[in-house]
Amino acid sequence: MLHSNDNAPKTSFAPTTPNSQPVKTVSSPIEQATIGRSVIIKGEVSGSESLYVDGRIEGTVTFKDHRVTVGRNGVVQANISAREVVIMGKVTGNVECSDRVDIRSEGSLTGDVVSQRISVEDGAMLRGSVQLTPSEHKQEKSGDSPKAFAAAAGK
Repeated sequence: MLHSNDNAPKTSFAPTTPNSQPVKTVSSPIEQATIGRSVIIKGEVSGSESLYVDGRIEGTVTFKDHRVTVGRNGVVQANISAREVVIMGKVTGNVECSDRVDIRSEGSLTGDVVSQRISVEDGAMLRGSVQLTPSEHKQEKSGDSPKAFAAAAGK
């Protein structure tokens, strides 16, 4: 007969029946640097992890393979180069992304955008030009070439 031992370590796994999934209780930490509300940086900011800006940056921001998030209190007067940029504060400068730019309803961007994808919520402010670059993966997958599109358009 099995007896319960109150001193035994307790686990947080759900029973494994054919129709149930184990419950994940611990999430892995996201590597992200944070620039606090009272911090002002003038110069070049770069890194190999994601960046959250709630302070002020003047200069250049380069995080090629990561996300740059400008928080509600963030003010960035810089060109930003990253995989993904999320804007909830104020950005003045050009933004170049390898994946996507996301301007939330309370965010504003004054500058040119070059990205594969862009999302602008209602209420957001965007002043500048937008250039969407096609994804090489999508173009290869569809099998269509730019010449085929031009021919279909009558050009």
